[in-house]
Amino acid sequence: MKVFKKNPFKNPIFICILTSMFLNLAIEFFSRRSLVEGFKYMTKSPLVFLYNSFIICISLALIFLFKRRVFVYAVICTIWLGFGITNGIILSSRVTPFTAVDFTMIKNAFSLLHTYFNNFQLILICGGLILALIGLVLFFIFAPKYQGKIKYSRNIPTFLLLFFSFFGVTKIALKANIITDYFGNIAFAYLDYGFPYCFGNTLLNTGIDKPTNYSEETINSIFTKDTQVGADEDNISVLASTSSLANEQYGTPNIIFLQLESFFDITQVEGVTFSQDPIPNFRSLSKNYSSGLVEVPSIGAGTANTEFEIISGMSLDYFGPGEYPYKSILKEKTVESAAYSLKDLGYSSHAIHNNKGTFYTRHRVFSRLGFDTFTSIEYMNNLEYTPLGWAKDRVLTEEIIKALDSTVDQQDYVYTISVQGHGDYPEHKVLENPAITVGGIEDEGTRYAYEYYTNEIHEMDNFIGELIQSLSNYDEDIVLVMYGDHLPSLGIENEDLTYNNNFETPYVMWSNFNLPKEDKNLYAYQLTSYTLDRLHLTAGTLINFHQNHSEDEDYQRNLKLLQYDMLYGNQYIYGGINPFERTKLQMGVAPITISNVYEQDGQVFVEGENFTTFSRIAINGHEKSTTFISPNYLMLDDTKLSDSDSIRVDQVTITNFTLSKSEPYIYGDVLNENSDILSLEKTIIQ
Repeated sequence: MKVFKKNPFKNPIFICILTSMFLNLAIEFFSRRSLVEGFKYMTKSPLVFLYNSFIICISLALIFLFKRRVFVYAVICTIWLGFGITNGIILSSRVTPFTAVDFTMIKNAFSLLHTYFNNFQLILICGGLILALIGLVLFFIFAPKYQGKIKYSRNIPTFLLLFFSFFGVTKIALKANIITDYFGNIAFAYLDYGFPYCFGNTLLNTGIDKPTNYSEETINSIFTKDTQVGADEDNISVLASTSSLANEQYGTPNIIFLQLESFFDITQVEGVTFSQDPIPNFRSLSKNYSSGLVEVPSIGAGTANTEFEIISGMSLDYFGPGEYPYKSILKEKTVESAAYSLKDLGYSSHAIHNNKGTFYTRHRVFSRLGFDTFTSIEYMNNLEYTPLGWAKDRVLTEEIIKALDSTVDQQDYVYTISVQGHGDYPEHKVLENPAITVGGIEDEGTRYAYEYYTNEIHEMDNFIGELIQSLSNYDEDIVLVMYGDHLPSLGIENEDLTYNNNFETPYVMWSNFNLPKEDKNLYAYQLTSYTLDRLHLTAGTLINFHQNHSEDEDYQRNLKLLQYDMLYGNQYIYGGINPFERTKLQMGVAPITISNVYEQDGQVFVEGENFTTFSRIAINGHEKSTTFISPNYLMLDDTKLSDSDSIRVDQVTITNFTLSKSEPYIYGDVLNENSDILSLEKTIIQ
């Protein structure tokens, strides 16, 4: 070709082609954290490699639209390399790779940096970012500009032709099975189909694709065989109902779901030995109560997606690869859920999580899932922490009991999310005297990681025993369903497990009344409907659908139809009207109140109820550094109040986000005689 007659290494087109291949290979080096594995990918999957190089090449073609070609070239290369390095860093601490969703979670990422990286590593990361920025600035100032006249009439159509040819090439690659648009396991997909394509998929492919047979008639036909379910004007939603047998036999017990962070039976890993059983309580419960394995949508991370499947009854298989509905559709829309559906049976609904309330934007999402209250770590006292800084789960027993006690003459649905088992798991000695030691692992770093994880889930198992003891003595009927949200990020593959599926975690269904044992393996989105079915309860469209149609030949096809109709379609199943209104979510089951404010010796004391270490006094709207004394007392140093000052207590996250504000208290110049100053002084001394 004429364009390559001269030295090809001086030809910008050739340079773009060569650079795209180099960048693609470098990205895969970082993603696989291995030079050898990167070369294996290139040689064993050459067509996939070339396809991903083509994607990068299209982005590099933008340089022909600018005078500052070298600078634009440097920016594009930096972005691609930055993505590759980021993916490698993320994969060092979790199993799921870097996706577009991570951009929506950047605030959470900043608050967790010290959990995953030590100070030296953070300095290296910051140093690298600063050097990259300085380099780009220098390129902008000193890099040569293109001296010729840019032929936009040629370059723009050529770029557009190249860009739109991508869709044709992609279609051919899909038909030839070179790539796929369905990611059953996103971690494996990145390894098989390359970072550029998979990352682009997570960026562009979100939501649920419209089924080809979607129509009002098709939606209505799903329930035609059911006598109690319809989708007409007289029955806008599929109303909950309870059979007479249910009322006579089980009634409507309190229903508690306990989602255990990264929890599974570690003894099922082949070749690893333990000085004692890490989870004796959970194992004993599994032998005596209904239990089995539940298939969750992720490995090593993705707590919120397991949570979404269980609460909503929807399958993540039909959403975009790597998508978090909490970060997409639930930012704008209410979704049918167990919390909404159980309201028809008279239940109050509570969410509990011993982690930051803003994580996965739960403080907003839970109101679109129908919850009445949400108790996050900012509303808890008596907290203990792991060596990595995660809250221990023991605190959840008290919070679950509080939720049950918060309602009178009403049953409760309590969805509890633990955090103690969270990674990353350190590959160095952290525990001086571990309760359980691990053997059978030659690599010292891996053994330390396993040992740390094992001892954390052992403590979680102790918490399970304490919770069961407390609930056994509770004077209302209770069903407690416990399960792991996903496997830990320990690099466990299918072949490492005795049951050969690293998407499965154990579950057990305990009750303080006689509920016959029945073992069954399930998908996460079936667990709620199965639990209610065991109690002879039904509530809501999807719960009813799972209970009555899971054996149908077109079960999965109809599930996708229902999900699309509810979230993205015309909501034919509800008669065209979404019946679910966003709830007024109360943070904490008990309100934070102020009963008195007074000054003493240059200090301000606020007296009230339900304060925590996350409470912050606000004067006339300005939050102040606050000393926590007890759940009933807060203190400000070196503060002077004036008459008519408005005093408030806010609950504030570690990243300074205000979750809730108490009712204001207007300060007067007369000391409230009801304040027990002597009692307060004793408390301060203690």
